Amino acid sequence: MTQSNKLNGKKIAFLATDGFEQVELTQPWESIKNAGAQVELISLETGEIQGFNHTDKGDTFKVDKTVDDVSASDYNGLVLPGGVHNPDALRTNEKAVKFIKAFFEQQKPVAAICHGPWTLIEAGVVEGRTLTSWPSLKTDIENAGGKWVDEQVVVDEGFVTSRNPDDLDAFCAKAIEEFCEGQHEKQAA
Repeated sequence: MTQSNKLNGKKIAFLATDGFEQVELTQPWESIKNAGAQVELISLETGEIQGFNHTDKGDTFKVDKTVDDVSASDYNGLVLPGGVHNPDALRTNEKAVKFIKAFFEQQKPVAAICHGPWTLIEAGVVEGRTLTSWPSLKTDIENAGGKWVDEQVVVDEGFVTSRNPDDLDAFCAKAIEEFCEGQHEKQAA
């Protein structure tokens, strides 16, 4: 199976809001789209969301749908870009947290990078799992019952995590692999 059609027929949601780390959305978006998946940008409100290149404003991106209009059952997998403000805002939105948790309840692959796991802590899905993230989340992850490791990419039953933009090549490859495999029995929340 070639990279260009590995994910044909799959639909992948990207959940983000203002303040996401731009390359953590754009590189996975292009990689997953190039692998044949249909990709949709989901956010808290309609319109556009603001990307960042570290601390500098980047580009804006058009939102396809809001968390009010979607269900995890509409998708084969979920990507959670990082950035500091983005996951911090998402984890305070009840509908966004329920959307994320539903992917675990439906045993669907989820890929989160950098600060993205903050939303997973809020969704209550890290307990008993091994994952990585931006180093400042280590204590939060451990306090939520997860095992934090300092590795480029970690896969735990369809759950893919990476630390930062330097890990994006490995993150994208593993996310595509997990989205290709589909549901995982042990992934339930």
